Amino acid sequence: MKILIFVFAIILIGFIVVQLFALNSQRNIETYEYVVNKKYDTFELRSYEATLFTSVKLSTKGYKNSSSRGFSILAEYIFGGNEKNQKISMTSPVTMSLEDSMTMMFMVPKKLEKEMLPKPNQSLIEFIEEPAKTVAAITFTGWANDKKIEKFKQKLKSALNTEEIPYSDRFYFLGYNAPYEFFNRRNEVIVELQ
Repeated sequence: MKILIFVFAIILIGFIVVQLFALNSQRNIETYEYVVNKKYDTFELRSYEATLFTSVKLSTKGYKNSSSRGFSILAEYIFGGNEKNQKISMTSPVTMSLEDSMTMMFMVPKKLEKEMLPKPNQSLIEFIEEPAKTVAAITFTGWANDKKIEKFKQKLKSALNTEEIPYSDRFYFLGYNAPYEFFNRRNEVIVELQ
């Protein structure tokens, strides 16, 4: 019985240490900044500045099929998988387009310009300059999956239709947390407004 309690205590301490590390590292990550223009009951309107992203287009559809593959490709690049073996700071959120073929994107830290970025080892990686835009955003907590993302996409569409706010067909999923973070998980579905 003592061994079981000891093992449980070690696992619990390890879990707490990982969660505290995750919480602390989240504070130091550069984020995709925005200005809130207007808040509604279930969503808000935001403005984003033009921003540079590293991206990878995947032929698979859906969060489950695309997220780990896209993340691996982009993470390899920023962790040194490039011609200079240069590490690039992680940013938040990880962005995925919600289309037939998904594009996953990591924001490039603001201190780096396109000309400063090393050439990726993988030819699938491209650099995309996202223009300034106004979006509607709906937030949800917990772990994201295809069903939850679709649910909040439909909820956002319904709310925009109710408010008679015209929107495009450019929807994105934004995930703010590392996979090992259990607490304060934040996810969003956003859509560009017309």
